[in-house]
Amino acid sequence: MSEFAVEALNIVRTFNDGDVRALDDVTLHVPTGQVFGLLGPNGSGKTTMVRILATILSPSSGSATVAGYDVVKQPNQVRRHIGLAGQNATVDENLTGFENLRMVGLLNHLNKAYVVAKSRQLLDDFGLSDAANRITKTYSGGMRRRLDLAAALVANPPILFLDEPTTGLDPQSRQDLWGIIERLVEGGTTVLLTTQYLDEADRLARQLVVLDHGKIIAQGTSAQLKAQMGATVLVLSFASTDDASRVRTLIADLSDKPANLEGTVIEMTVDNGPAVTADALRRIDGAGIALSGLALREPSLDDVFLNLTGHKAEDPTVEDATPGGRQRRRARA
Repeated sequence: MSEFAVEALNIVRTFNDGDVRALDDVTLHVPTGQVFGLLGPNGSGKTTMVRILATILSPSSGSATVAGYDVVKQPNQVRRHIGLAGQNATVDENLTGFENLRMVGLLNHLNKAYVVAKSRQLLDDFGLSDAANRITKTYSGGMRRRLDLAAALVANPPILFLDEPTTGLDPQSRQDLWGIIERLVEGGTTVLLTTQYLDEADRLARQLVVLDHGKIIAQGTSAQLKAQMGATVLVLSFASTDDASRVRTLIADLSDKPANLEGTVIEMTVDNGPAVTADALRRIDGAGIALSGLALREPSLDDVFLNLTGHKAEDPTVEDATPGGRQRRRARA
């Protein structure tokens, strides 16, 4: 098997006669047997990339292979090697959990005996055996998401595309699904994961590509991306937004990276945390401003994204042009 399960070279995808450029010269190399993270906010091009790799859309230009097969020239071969779970669970609410999985197997023209055995195994693996004969409309959101992921595995694909699989799930359901993904990779499955959740990318993905407005703005491991930020993030809290705004101006020259002001909290990435903190405290005290809170922490992927784009990955105020019109980027759950 190739070193790379998925390769995409210089992918461009436009909509509306070229007015909307959803992907702009995107190149990906997804290693076999790993979780590869495609990170970015809504509208960054993640789902468009997955649809191209899954042969649902064709690229406007560029080329891509999945399991060694060309997504444009050999779509049927590609489909036989992939599983796809999208942002919304696509299970049939009027069927039981078992019937949903059996239907997927039969639609894939798999042997009936195999489909029955595989469906029961997946229901057990995903903690759904007790609900196997219940109508799916009675399932919780987390159960439906697990069933949707199980459906993507009925044909035992070596490559799995997960497009924001934990969107809308409660914290425990997200943790459960993360564990399932990790076990799949331990068994040899390659996973291309798209997410706007920075903690999810940090935990699951060995390699990351960060997309914003259809362009790659950074790539590398989580540790490599964080290393770009400096050693420490200084967090200062104040009683009022006016005080916080004044302090941001007072300490602006203490780092070569801009301080982020959000309400009454300032966050600034610095290279020498203790020395910068002491200097900042002297200036705040000299200005007669009361400090409500102080913390030093390591940079997160959220800090990386903010530094790269000027906004956080889950920023709900940034609008985005899409083929269907304009929509708000969703806030993180």
